[in-house]
Amino acid sequence: MTEIIVIYDGNCELCKNSIFWIEKKLKIKALDFHTTVLSKFNLTFDQCSREVFVLADAKIFRGAKAVAFLLRRRGNKVLSLLIALSGPLGRIGYQWVARNRSSAPVKLLSRLLKP
Repeated sequence: MTEIIVIYDGNCELCKNSIFWIEKKLKIKALDFHTTVLSKFNLTFDQCSREVFVLADAKIFRGAKAVAFLLRRRGNKVLSLLIALSGPLGRIGYQWVARNRSSAPVKLLSRLLKP
């Protein structure tokens, strides 16, 4: 199995709690985009400030596709499939969460994932 690199927002509580939850069952290398040399991955600060990136299997996954990839590898195949099959709805849902991190539903989700 190849190394899985996750580039995430280390200032986001949901992101940090999600990384912790993923690491319970999946070995990943989690990098906070604020402190990572993004040019090594051909990514920019602007790109990483909007969505999560996963580099694995010689591919780059972003946003909802990155989340679906991580869920599948973690063993949450049904949830991963639902996100993957939702297409535009999954992307819209991901973007809504990313833009509304301080909303009650996102805070609740973050608490559910909290260590």
